[in-house]
Amino acid sequence: MAQGTPRPPATPARTLSAMDHLIATSMFGQQEMAQRLNLNVTDLTCFAFVLEAGDDLLTAGDLAERAHVTTGAVTGILNRLERAGYVARRPDPADRRRVRIAAQPDAVARVTALYEPYYTRLNALLAEYTPDELALLDDLFIRTGALMSDYLEELREPNG
Repeated sequence: MAQGTPRPPATPARTLSAMDHLIATSMFGQQEMAQRLNLNVTDLTCFAFVLEAGDDLLTAGDLAERAHVTTGAVTGILNRLERAGYVARRPDPADRRRVRIAAQPDAVARVTALYEPYYTRLNALLAEYTPDELALLDDLFIRTGALMSDYLEELREPNG
């Protein structure tokens, strides 16, 4: 669909249904990607958080917070990622009692090779939207992500 081409009419129900289908397809896609990388989905997602952080290396606590898991669970995740060659633990220069998590270059190359064709297609799709449409999508994704995070926290409360 070229820029400026009218979009089909949408209702909140239709949009929610489309979002549900996107999430379901993405979940299956992540499962496939994780399997190809010999990881489980949780470990792959945590590795993505490590990649997203870039040179600002995460601590185990940072990773636990982003993944909405306990620090104990993150220890297991990091152990698996380290054994599989995806991450290395590095001493925190500011606090020697803490470690920072660094992505291993070979693992970054493997993940990039798998995801790059998909992201190239996503970028081509996003190029079809106007800046105002992209701003709207960006707002929706950010606010939906925050809503989901808040809801996950509610579910994990003792009476949730």
